[in-house]
Amino acid sequence: MKRLIVGITGASGVIYGIRALEMLKGSEIESHLILSPAAKATIAQETDYKVSDVIALASVNHDHRDVGASIASGSFITMGMLIAPCSIKTLSAVANSFSADLMVRAADVCLKEGRSLLLMVRETPLHRGHLRLMAQAAESGAIIFPPAPAFYSKPKTIDDIVNGTVGRALARLGIENEAYTKWAGMKNEE
Repeated sequence: MKRLIVGITGASGVIYGIRALEMLKGSEIESHLILSPAAKATIAQETDYKVSDVIALASVNHDHRDVGASIASGSFITMGMLIAPCSIKTLSAVANSFSADLMVRAADVCLKEGRSLLLMVRETPLHRGHLRLMAQAAESGAIIFPPAPAFYSKPKTIDDIVNGTVGRALARLGIENEAYTKWAGMKNEE
């Protein structure tokens, strides 16, 4: 069975994690969700979803405090983990292997087991400390994937932008999908 861990932190952009869960729902991939306490507040602030609606999208929901959960062990095989959005607080904890909660413990397990860990870091502007943390996490094997939209697909709506960004993130994790436009080369128009 294929499994993917999806972490949602309290950074702005919780729709990215929610959309990933929506795209995985009904697929052959079992999704394991971790919501930080701040994510629950941000869901209410930024979306029309209820926290219970988001939890219902996941195959399995894990309490962020449960460091003894299945996903906290390397012997529980997963495809990896997507943290979308990834707050700077979570980035800092991942970069420094500070596994005080399940979000960071599961991320650290992915890194130590050589599994993909994609961090959709959501902050701007970035100061040198943020950049150092991203470099440090990347040196440990994390994929730094800020949700920067691609415009060659000519998105018309915010949903187009969100779908394209999440589709690219899932593709980077090895999950093929049709949610994003694949580059077909430059058009020569004269």
